[in-house]
Amino acid sequence: MAVIGGGPAGLMAAEALAAGGVEVDLYDAMPSVGRKFLMAGKGGMNLTHSEPAQAFLSRYGERRAFIEPLLRRFGATALRAWVHDLGVETFIGSSGRVFPTDMKAAPMLRAWLHRLRGSGVRFHMRHKWIGWDDATPCALRFATPEGDRDVHADAVVLALGGASWPRLGSDAAWIGHFEARGVSVAPFKPSNCGFDIDWSEHFSSRFAGEPLKSVAIGLPREDGGADWRAGECLLTSTGIEGSLIYALSARIRDRLAEGHATFLLDLIPALTHERVHDEVTHPRGARSMSSHLQSRLKLTGAKAGLLRECLTREDFADATRLAQRIKALPLTVTRPRPIAEAISSAGGVRFESLDSQLMLAALSGVFCAGEMLDWEAPTGGYLLTCCFASGVVAGEGALAYLNRNRAPAL
Repeated sequence: MAVIGGGPAGLMAAEALAAGGVEVDLYDAMPSVGRKFLMAGKGGMNLTHSEPAQAFLSRYGERRAFIEPLLRRFGATALRAWVHDLGVETFIGSSGRVFPTDMKAAPMLRAWLHRLRGSGVRFHMRHKWIGWDDATPCALRFATPEGDRDVHADAVVLALGGASWPRLGSDAAWIGHFEARGVSVAPFKPSNCGFDIDWSEHFSSRFAGEPLKSVAIGLPREDGGADWRAGECLLTSTGIEGSLIYALSARIRDRLAEGHATFLLDLIPALTHERVHDEVTHPRGARSMSSHLQSRLKLTGAKAGLLRECLTREDFADATRLAQRIKALPLTVTRPRPIAEAISSAGGVRFESLDSQLMLAALSGVFCAGEMLDWEAPTGGYLLTCCFASGVVAGEGALAYLNRNRAPAL
């Protein structure tokens, strides 16, 4: 039995198969497994989220109906129990996110690999899958440092990743092989990504790298209202990124695809429109408007710079208009950042091409899992949870397939 891909989905599929008594060979193009997993843990290993199931499921948007069965099999509670079984304790942060107590990915990965090797899983590094060598779905070809290698497996789980962070191994080079076999693949798009904004050179050089704390973003609706979300983000030399932007990136990206995307930035969400208006219109005497805003509203640094960048002199001269802009500053994005920079990607193998156990309808015995499937989710533990869950389902599906097709004993 072959598993191709050494991220969380592939490793979980290998574990499910080994637990069923199957000999497993795991192949990966990189010198070591789990590279994107380790990268994700650099800022604190956010494993999953503790929110109620219905809220959790809502994070998967249009793909919720396909993701729900996977999470019923292996959801957030099951993932935490599995991590504890590895000897790694977890805690729930103030945001509801779940982390290992040491906040690190490496100790967890080491314990996991030790258990997999103990169960008999064999690892083959620097083996890049380059397709099938004939019409047989499980006749596999690999490029290795010693030359091309052919491998025949009874079944295969492919967990080849999406298109983000290609330097860590997920370069989406597999798409052509799938399409040549009639498998429908949705084009990849950046997800959980930043966006470009046409800053002036002065603003970019002065404020790139500055955080915007305690702000809110509003996405305008057709009825004239807006959907607001509070948080933090980061100004960059080319635009804007950060957790608040990532949470809304799919919607901003899709609006850009329609031709235009402008969102509203509330620089002081803790204060009402009326309070901001009262402070802006308060008599300022001989003080400049910049000094007045600093004194009355504590608007300094990058927030004050944004007002100067985006508003005209006429806006500053009109106190009512200025107050409105402080609570709803329009920012127009021009494009998403390249997919290679994105935390994750949308697109991949369409669920309509798979059965309930994640086997391809067009290729009997070939299962898919992880980010190569056509789904997306915001950061917050939702990405990893679904990768783990899909690995479990694909691994157990492959195990059931092997048992169905095992030659009867004489």
